[in-house]
Amino acid sequence: MSLVEQYAIIPEHFKLKLTPEAAPDAVVRAGNARFTVLTSRLIRLEFDPQARFEDRPTQAFWYREQPVPAFDVREVAGLLEIETDALLLRFRPGEARGFIPETLSITLKGSGVEWHPGDSADANLLGTTRTLDVVNGYTPLEPGLMSREGWSVLDDSHTLVLNEASWLEPRTPGATDWYFFGYGHDYKTCLQDYCRVSGGMPMIPRWILGNWWSRYWHYSQDDFMQLINDFEAYALPFSVCIVDMDWHLTETGNDCTGWTGYTWNRQLFPDPPGFLDFLHAKGLRTALNLHPAEGIHPHEESYLEMARRTGLDPESKQPVPFRIDSPEFVSAYFDVLHHPYEEMGVDFWWLDWQQGLTCALPGLDPLWLINHLHFYDLGRDGTRRPFVFSRWGNEGHQRYPIGFSGDSYRTWETLQFEAYMTSTASNVAYGWWSHDIGGHISGVEDPELFARWVQFGAFSPINRIHVTKGEYYDVRPWVFENAEVLNVVRDALQLRHALIPYLYTMAYRAHRDSLPLVQPMYYDYPEADEAYHCPHQYLFGTELIAAPFVTPADPDTGLSRQVVWLPEGEWTHFFTGEHFAGERWHAVYGTLAEIPIFARAGAIVPLGPHSGWGGVDNPNVLNVHLFAGADNTFTLYEDDGETNAYRDGHTCTTRLAQTWADDRLSFTIDAPHGDTSLIPAQRTIALHLHGVRNADDLAVAIDGRAVEISRTYDEAAETLHVEGLMLGAASALRLVLDGGGQTLLSRRDRTRETLLRLLRFFRLHTGVRNHIAEEIDAIIDDPQRLAPYVLVMETTHARALFETLCEAGVHTVTDTHDPAMVVVWNNREDARFTYRYADAYLHFGMLRDANHARGVVPRYAAFTPPVHAWRQGAYGEYVHPTQWQVQIDYFNLLSVAEGYRERTP
Repeated sequence: MSLVEQYAIIPEHFKLKLTPEAAPDAVVRAGNARFTVLTSRLIRLEFDPQARFEDRPTQAFWYREQPVPAFDVREVAGLLEIETDALLLRFRPGEARGFIPETLSITLKGSGVEWHPGDSADANLLGTTRTLDVVNGYTPLEPGLMSREGWSVLDDSHTLVLNEASWLEPRTPGATDWYFFGYGHDYKTCLQDYCRVSGGMPMIPRWILGNWWSRYWHYSQDDFMQLINDFEAYALPFSVCIVDMDWHLTETGNDCTGWTGYTWNRQLFPDPPGFLDFLHAKGLRTALNLHPAEGIHPHEESYLEMARRTGLDPESKQPVPFRIDSPEFVSAYFDVLHHPYEEMGVDFWWLDWQQGLTCALPGLDPLWLINHLHFYDLGRDGTRRPFVFSRWGNEGHQRYPIGFSGDSYRTWETLQFEAYMTSTASNVAYGWWSHDIGGHISGVEDPELFARWVQFGAFSPINRIHVTKGEYYDVRPWVFENAEVLNVVRDALQLRHALIPYLYTMAYRAHRDSLPLVQPMYYDYPEADEAYHCPHQYLFGTELIAAPFVTPADPDTGLSRQVVWLPEGEWTHFFTGEHFAGERWHAVYGTLAEIPIFARAGAIVPLGPHSGWGGVDNPNVLNVHLFAGADNTFTLYEDDGETNAYRDGHTCTTRLAQTWADDRLSFTIDAPHGDTSLIPAQRTIALHLHGVRNADDLAVAIDGRAVEISRTYDEAAETLHVEGLMLGAASALRLVLDGGGQTLLSRRDRTRETLLRLLRFFRLHTGVRNHIAEEIDAIIDDPQRLAPYVLVMETTHARALFETLCEAGVHTVTDTHDPAMVVVWNNREDARFTYRYADAYLHFGMLRDANHARGVVPRYAAFTPPVHAWRQGAYGEYVHPTQWQVQIDYFNLLSVAEGYRERTP
């Protein structure tokens, strides 16, 4: 079959309507170079010795037709100059050498930074990686679009192009095709403009945001159904159930290894339609695992039809090869292998491609085309919201959520790294990572690690529990000997479903505004150096900062520790109500049940109810959490959760607004706007006012009429609860809390109770703890009174107490940087706290001091020694730092050291 004939059989849903050719007024030709001004801060740079320029869509860029920004073009002393509001490009035409430092420069007018081809990209803030397979903790990430220098260059020279049939083909080789992003520290606009030109994040189905269960296990149909019933009995809610590869035949009797399969294993699943019906009746969506690389072998039920459709003689018994680059194969691949299963009830597919980068089409990474085609095939009816579940396939993949990050190791290092890489993936707009929550393989069974991983999953884009095959790779929460794990995991899973109203609103924001749910701290605080040195915390939507515990509890304190930087403003611990001042670092300690989540002053967070099953749909009960101290609005977004009807205006939005004065809080829920048939006709509303005192003057009106209220006040959490309010689908609510001329804020100093709480968990002689408790007030006034006790404490005991008392400390961050960094802080700038920094290096095979520094602990500093950077020593030899340490001293009473010893010297 000729290519023309093959292109003719490409289904219509793969033929895209794109706008790849830029407006002529945006294009400047200069000999063998062409420049396209896409925005005032984004310029496409092309050079080809034959002056052959590419206007077709590439794998990464589909929408170059953008509004033309204002810019000037002039010639100055033989240089072509293109100047926008933000950039000044200079190019010397007539050179055959292309883009080199001598011929091309771009200056960022706001900062004066000047870029030349070949400049170091060391300040790049990185993006993501294809997979965490065979990775324990840190792995290098690919470059992202953001840089502290303010520029990045995306090289699109070697991607393929889409032809008129929307099929990939090679481009003319030898050309340079770069995209220069000169956004300074305006990271959000950089991301948004990238998505304008590359393609945005699609609107995902609502049920994706619930909990997923997945285990590589030879389940039978009965086993699986019993498992789901057990989850429901234990009140462990899920919305997605994935069936791993044992759903299909794995013992094939031929050359197929069994990893690829398309035929139900009837011994395990005698009634596949009935099984899928059972899952749907339980409110679950399901996916089947695919490893498509080995093609279709003769043992498959679909072999004869696939052979016929692809022109292979079935009598040959030769396998139908997997040819994702062939339109003929692709047409049959979907029609024969996938659509019948979708008609049976399979909701989507888990595409597990790990077979490399080679393909019959030169230059094609098969993963890209697999993801692209599966995405558009799932949405072929025009009403269903498509998505894929697969590995990242490079730039442009924000168009194809959701990402599967691979078979992760079950280690604390991997959990730490995932907390970091999830946020940095936003730097390439890849906002929907799904990790193997709990870890996939290896490691030591650790109930604490599993519980912490599930808590992280509750505050990550997708919460998918997954583990490999093996008798002792069992993470059903009730099998752990530590009974607390079941309760902690249950709370996290129920919390995740309760979060869906908030999460779904953020999903719509990601689709509309190209701003992912999870973002690095520097997106909101780009000029704060601290924001670049707190990689284990992240912005979680518009209202929250998440900093889940990612290290094990200390055996002596009995608590987990997380060090958090809170930006300017006032912050409240979401669960405890404790107030934290901004522009400070805080050491936070917690039990297994606790998760450090912080709400900004004025935050409005709508949640559904905690339920043991379900809880994915637009809720009948809405718990609205308000955090005192600032004005704010939040617009709750709802639709049918699944179809594309939202594109035609079938949406419902509800504006929630808090107006704050020191002695008065006013909160309104406006009447919903749009298609109110999408939401419950009556909705129970509960309001939770955090950080306010229990003022008497509280009034609530619905549609202008005063209503009776049920109110309670939690003194410990400093939270006022107003419950039992009934709101119709067209009704509005107004609450006013009046302090009678006195401040409404309730922000008690919790230092005393925090110290006593820490002591309660310490593994420390009870008499010592009692003595400290007896003079706790004197110790708060003068922390040096701890001196007699330090001698009998472990360092971690004393550190926890001094960090709480003095707001100063030191913290090592590993598995996010190569290899580590240390942060020190001294919020009160107390001169009684000193530090010492030193490193050592190998000198002719011996450790020698390289450099050291000492002084008063600064308000904040980050030490990032270049441990992997060789440098020249005093005698011309090359030396390599192998150890370094930062030590902090409290009143000369306690020294706490944090540092690094190279793992593989």
